[in-house]
Amino acid sequence: MSDLRSTFVGIKSPNPFWLASAPPTDKEYNVVRAFKAGWGGVVWKTLGEDGPPIVNVNGPRYGAIHGADRRLLGLNNIELITDRPLEVNLREIKKVKREWPDRAMIVSLMVPCNEEAWKAILARVEETDCDGIELNFGCPHGMSERGMGAAVGQVPEYIEMVARWCKQHSRMPVIVKLTPNITDIRYPARAALKGGADAVSLINTISSIVSVDLDNFAPMPTIDGKGSHGGYCGPAVKPIALNMVAEIARDKETHGLPISAIGGITTWRDAAEFIAMSAGTVQVCTAAMTYGFRIVEEMKSGLARWMDEKGYATIEDFRGRAVPNVTDWQYLNLNYVTKAHIDQDLCIKCGRCYAACEDTSHQAIMKEKDGKRHFEVIDAECVACNLCVEVCPVQDCITMVRMTEGTDPRTGRKIEPSYANWTTHPNNPMALKAAE
Repeated sequence: MSDLRSTFVGIKSPNPFWLASAPPTDKEYNVVRAFKAGWGGVVWKTLGEDGPPIVNVNGPRYGAIHGADRRLLGLNNIELITDRPLEVNLREIKKVKREWPDRAMIVSLMVPCNEEAWKAILARVEETDCDGIELNFGCPHGMSERGMGAAVGQVPEYIEMVARWCKQHSRMPVIVKLTPNITDIRYPARAALKGGADAVSLINTISSIVSVDLDNFAPMPTIDGKGSHGGYCGPAVKPIALNMVAEIARDKETHGLPISAIGGITTWRDAAEFIAMSAGTVQVCTAAMTYGFRIVEEMKSGLARWMDEKGYATIEDFRGRAVPNVTDWQYLNLNYVTKAHIDQDLCIKCGRCYAACEDTSHQAIMKEKDGKRHFEVIDAECVACNLCVEVCPVQDCITMVRMTEGTDPRTGRKIEPSYANWTTHPNNPMALKAAE
C-alpha cells in the first residue's frame, strides 16, 4: 500500500486530506468526529479577536446550484467567521491537539489590519500548541465589509505587511489563504512570499449571487426580503482553483512556494490532480458538507490504489509533475493534429454530436449513409475541436486520434499530406496567410 503521509512546511499528518476552515471545523465535536473518520488534519474555523460578538443571520445561510439530478454543483454561503467565544475555541483547540497529536491542527485567523491586534491573538493561539496558522485573506462577504478577509487579500502590500507581522510575533508556520476575487493570483502569492509566509492556500470562495427569487425579486438565500453576495465553492469552482494553483506553481517568482490546495475537491482524482499541480495538502469543505466526514475513506483508498497502480510510493513521487506541462498558448505545437473518430459499435444514434457540430461548429459530421441514420466524421472538415466528444452521452464512443503522414490508424486509408500537417491545413489561419 502506498504511503499517504504528508509533511507540509514541517507539519506532519497521516494523509494530505485536511478539512478547510468552515462550519465543519467550528468546534471540538465536529473536529473529533472528523479525526475519527480519518481526516489527516483540519483548519479550525476562522477566529477573530475578543470584542463585540460576531452575530450570524438566523435565516438561510446557503444558496446552491444543482445539476439535473439534484447533485450539488456549487454552494454559496453568507456565514461569517466563528460566532463562538475566542476563549472557548482556544480551549477546545488545545484539548483536541493534545488528544490527537498525529493530526495537523491549523488555526485560521482574521483580525483588524493593525500590528497590535495580530500580536495579541498570535500569543494566545500559540498557547494551544497548534501546528500552524492560516491567515484568512480570502473571505469575500461580511467581514470584507469591515476591512478584513478579501479586503486585505486584494491588496498585495497588506498581505506582505501582515505576513511579516505574523512571522515576527510567532514561532508557528504561517500559511496565507488567498482570495480568487482578483485579476492575477500571482501578485498576492508573491506578496505573501515576500512577507515571509511559509506557504499559501487557495482558493477561498468566489464572490457570487447564485440565484434570484422571482416571487420577491431578492437574491438567494433571502433574509427578510433582502439578500447579499456570498462565497461560492464546490465542484463548480475546481477549474478556477486548479488554474490558480498552476499559475503560482509555474511562476518564476513563487516557484517552490508550498501550496495547500482548496476548491471543489470531491474525489481522490481531484486530489491527485492538485497534488500533480504541486499541492502538498488538499483542503476539503463542500464534499464533507454534502456527503459527511466518511467521504475521506473513499478519497484515501482511491488515491492509494491509483498510486499503487502507477508505482508511486509517496505523494512526493508525483507531486508537481504536471507543472512543466502547463505552458502559454503560444508554445503549443501547431503541428500536432488529431481527428474525431466515432465507434460505430458504441454509437446509439442519438445525433447530439451532429447537432452540436452542424449548428455551432464546423459541419464535420454526416448523419446519413446509404439512406440510413449514420454518424461519421468528415475528416476534411474536422478541426479537432473535440466538442463532439464532450457532448456525446456514451463514454469513449467518440475519441480523438492523432494523425501523422502515412496511414490513418482507424481506417487504413492513406492520409493526404495537406491534412496530415496542420501548418498546411486550409483551416489554419497562418497557412491561409502564407498562401496569400
